[in-house]
Amino acid sequence: MKRWGLPLFGLLAACASVPTAPPVPQRPPNIVLFVVDDLGWQDISVPLWSERTAFNDRYRTPNLERLAREGMSFTQAYASAPVCTPTRTAILTGQAPARSHITYWTLRKDDDTSAKFPGLLPPKWDVNGLQPEDATLPELLQEAGYRTVHVGKAHFGAVGTPGADPRNLGFDVNVAGHGAGGPGSFLGLENFSAAARKGDRVWDVPGLERWHGKDVFLEEALAAEAVEQLDAAVAAGTPFFLHFAPYSVHAPITANPRYAANYAHLDPREAAYATMIETCDAALGTLLARLDSHGIADETLVIFTSDNGGLSAHGRGGEAHTHNAPLRSGKGSCYEGGIRVPLVVRGPGVVRGTRNDWQVISADLFPTLLAAAGVGLPRDGIERDGLDLTGLLRGGWLEAERILVWHQPHFWGVNGPGIWPFSALRVRDWKLIYRHADREFEFYSLAEDPGESFDLAATATPIVLELAKVLGERLRAMGAQMSIDATTGLPVPWPDKVERPTSFGFYQF
Repeated sequence: MKRWGLPLFGLLAACASVPTAPPVPQRPPNIVLFVVDDLGWQDISVPLWSERTAFNDRYRTPNLERLAREGMSFTQAYASAPVCTPTRTAILTGQAPARSHITYWTLRKDDDTSAKFPGLLPPKWDVNGLQPEDATLPELLQEAGYRTVHVGKAHFGAVGTPGADPRNLGFDVNVAGHGAGGPGSFLGLENFSAAARKGDRVWDVPGLERWHGKDVFLEEALAAEAVEQLDAAVAAGTPFFLHFAPYSVHAPITANPRYAANYAHLDPREAAYATMIETCDAALGTLLARLDSHGIADETLVIFTSDNGGLSAHGRGGEAHTHNAPLRSGKGSCYEGGIRVPLVVRGPGVVRGTRNDWQVISADLFPTLLAAAGVGLPRDGIERDGLDLTGLLRGGWLEAERILVWHQPHFWGVNGPGIWPFSALRVRDWKLIYRHADREFEFYSLAEDPGESFDLAATATPIVLELAKVLGERLRAMGAQMSIDATTGLPVPWPDKVERPTSFGFYQF
């Protein structure tokens, strides 16, 4: 904490020195955005920490290793939220969940999926998710002449609303995307339906009837569908945007027998999870191979990432809350394990074989991909929260220090570290968490304590107060909705307006 005396803002955080980036072609690049579901920061064989870990050695992702060798890996990339829909809609709109009011995952029209939390109620958030009136990344690319294709999990808008169909959000083609966020089954032999487990049929994956009854894993079918769409786009001679979104590694955790022998030494549930990761990587390999066969790999921007941290609170083998170590906790949590994700980018103008330590977030993909396509931001008067990362990808740096904000006034419903309604902020290596229920703060120095093991809030009052002010100002500027106090019916105080006793006396921020 020796850096507390330094100015908090206005410094340029330089990236690692990198070689000159390859030239950018004149033609707008094709774009492949590969967004895995629930894939944690440690769920790959590409190390994103200062050292290689046992998890990196456990998983087999050779195609992602290739992508990293040929592109740039981000070591401190974040999801916009610790659950899926808010992050996925942030990618498509460039708006943080606090601004869009899509702060939790959606399912059915007008249905609030928030779990109950003692003493708090969720605000009147946008329970229907993304809808056609919202300007989206695929819509803007479509207007610029791109063929836009969605394959896999959508989960942008609720079932029973127009936003449930990606074709209403700017995609020319939709394969297997709808309003539910998980599959009924990962097996073609079970028709990708929840019927086999006597589950709710809302989870049944649509549009894959030709694969029903076949011995095929869901991501294998999706990859086959995706390359057919890629072939059609190449034949049409137009640039394409392929949004490929595996349903893996979301529950129900299901083993792909084709890879089971690689993980026979693991706990059965962990072995199944590992096969799902390898299946996703194989799908990535299928897409990369097709780009190679068409001779367009150098003309295509490929982005690989996840929508939130890895599942760890339940449903896994071994000790809960440890599957993203050295990061703390996992999906649904405000701690790093819930929000830090892999991000690897390859393509025109991207410096090859480099690691980037800058702090970036899912919403950054919106302006970055538009800039790559030569498309301007929409002039609709709506503020966007993402930053264009083109400079970083070409070996430079951003022109301003990042202030990242997370806001989830909901309870995920599973008990675990950091799984409660919260707001949080990161600037430089400092992270402040505001717990809505008890109006208390946690404060960590991530450079020295990436596992958030040592809460410094009690001994760092000046910086906590300063960061609370910044967080409150940011939330108000976004129009964020705070959790509701169940007793008073009023929103909980902003982080810089809460009254609480401290060891230094009574403060009103």
